Amino acid sequence: MNEGSLTILCDPDTHDALELRDDSLLNPKTGKRFAIREGIPVFVETAAGRNKKYQEFYDKIAWMYDAGETLMHLVRPKADFRAGFLKELEIRPGARVLEVSVGTGANLARLPADIEFFGLDLSWGMLRRWRKNLAKWKRTAELFQGEGERLPFRDAAFDVVFHAGGFNFFADRARAAREMIRVAKPGTKIAIADETEKVVKHGYEKMPVVRKYYKGREEAVVAPTEFIPPECTEIQTKEIFGGRLYCLTFRTPQ
Repeated sequence: MNEGSLTILCDPDTHDALELRDDSLLNPKTGKRFAIREGIPVFVETAAGRNKKYQEFYDKIAWMYDAGETLMHLVRPKADFRAGFLKELEIRPGARVLEVSVGTGANLARLPADIEFFGLDLSWGMLRRWRKNLAKWKRTAELFQGEGERLPFRDAAFDVVFHAGGFNFFADRARAAREMIRVAKPGTKIAIADETEKVVKHGYEKMPVVRKYYKGREEAVVAPTEFIPPECTEIQTKEIFGGRLYCLTFRTPQ
């Protein structure tokens, strides 16, 4: 972890500032410590409830996640599902960028080289894959293990905030949306992209290994516009990648 990151880190529950102490981060007000594992600060090691279910799922598939995407491009060479939401981001030179649920980091390879990139994910397996990808791409980034509902960053810390994949099944989507807004600077355009009901119902629910994590849902997947506070502006939703993904964008209050 880069010590310079301390300026924007905080306790995800109290939002108190943290101090670097040996191999951990300390909240001096409460005495609570957060471990640093292989250079990655750990703000939640084992999740609870629905988040735990999907943490286990992504840990299981992490080893083959990148291979699956490579196979998709071999079958459909012109398929580019990332372009539809990445083009919505307003990234200026030197911007500080946060991706929530970063996975194996594939979006970073598509972003400018001069940005300051921060990635958070609940799955340790995915973060370990991302460390390998960083070395392969010769890029640098700050990685964190944590939940979207409890971001370990100070208010208004980022110029760009986005999420792609996973939001549909967060334990508390309303809180996750508020957290993304909290850590973004005033007037920031935020993008949230995820699979549509079309993909979940006709794809994931029928795939071996994967289907057990998606069956028995209480509600259909829809773009989470209901969780965006009314004080946000320019709220827009569109389907991209042939209707397989939705992309919700909005601007934080000035």
